[in-house]
Amino acid sequence: MSDITLILLGAGSSTRFTSPVKKQWLMTGQTPLWLHVAEHFEKAADFAEIILVTSAADLSYMQHFASYTYVEGGSSRQASLKNALERVKTNHVLVSDIARCCVPESMIHRIIAAKSMASCVVPTLAVTDTLYLNETPIDREQARIIQTPQLSVTALLKKALQSETLFTDDSSAIASLGEKVHFVQGSSLAHKLTTLEDLQKVTCLKAPSSQTLTGFGIDTHPFETDKKMFLCGVEIDVNYGFKAHSDGDVAIHAIIDALLGASGMGDIGELYPDTDHAYAGADSKALLKNTVKRIKSFGFCIGNIDMTIVAESPKINPYKTAMREKLAEILEIRKNFVNIKATTSEKLGFVGRNEGVTVHAVANLTYLNWKTL
Repeated sequence: MSDITLILLGAGSSTRFTSPVKKQWLMTGQTPLWLHVAEHFEKAADFAEIILVTSAADLSYMQHFASYTYVEGGSSRQASLKNALERVKTNHVLVSDIARCCVPESMIHRIIAAKSMASCVVPTLAVTDTLYLNETPIDREQARIIQTPQLSVTALLKKALQSETLFTDDSSAIASLGEKVHFVQGSSLAHKLTTLEDLQKVTCLKAPSSQTLTGFGIDTHPFETDKKMFLCGVEIDVNYGFKAHSDGDVAIHAIIDALLGASGMGDIGELYPDTDHAYAGADSKALLKNTVKRIKSFGFCIGNIDMTIVAESPKINPYKTAMREKLAEILEIRKNFVNIKATTSEKLGFVGRNEGVTVHAVANLTYLNWKTL
């Protein structure tokens, strides 16, 4: 049984990575970056447990991909690490950053092999350029570039992080206790992905899959008198609307479910539950905008939307152009990629009795090709 727990840190907001997609969600093939890193480490060595630290916004979605331990991060790297360490029961802990996504197996093996050498084992690179500290040159032979992963004695790392000092890595925290730090050879391949320019240096990553992902959504709402009606984000000139927790835009709700279905993100009730007072009377256009933002942050591009509105009334044709334009604006796609069809139910069922409207929607997504960024 291994006495090492692996912690992978990925709760940051990727502010320096100027792209709609979070770097954790860049796709290599059909695999998001964070999962690629976790599976790589899992293959390279035996760990008692693998803990992934992520943001609250990403946590539930990540759980759909693999059965690791997931921990919500804090406001800083150190706070995130402390949250994860509360779950660690092994004598040693190996900590790395998800953004350091091309760590060679041989480097992982060197670090683990040296675990008895010190309280913290750290991979390093030699400095090959001239160094200055302010206006003064310094001896580059005495300097090292520090990398992750770093292997620490768990109890000592926990103790060190009780300090009010903010440490930039585990080794400096361990060293603050007067404990020994041991250096092993790092690798130039273990480059940390921080900015868009760094994408050229992470050569282990394949281009995203070209697969198209399809989702289906359906929603139904009954009519309610003396309420404004909105369909596809457009106000309809009638004296009744939809009975719903939000504004009841049945078409947008079906689109949201189709988008969530294609991305594997669940359904509208999970993201915007009708038990949450925050969504009482909510503008469905705002919910769709938020959904689009989430979809893009997880590495998807919206291809097209097709929907069928099943209604005896109101009449849809007079509003189709405005509906198409409004949805295209929110979805951030050309309006020819938004198709709206309308039909009746031939007087059958509750729709036929003119009691409400049903909308069916299909959405297609592809993975963002970050190779073109």
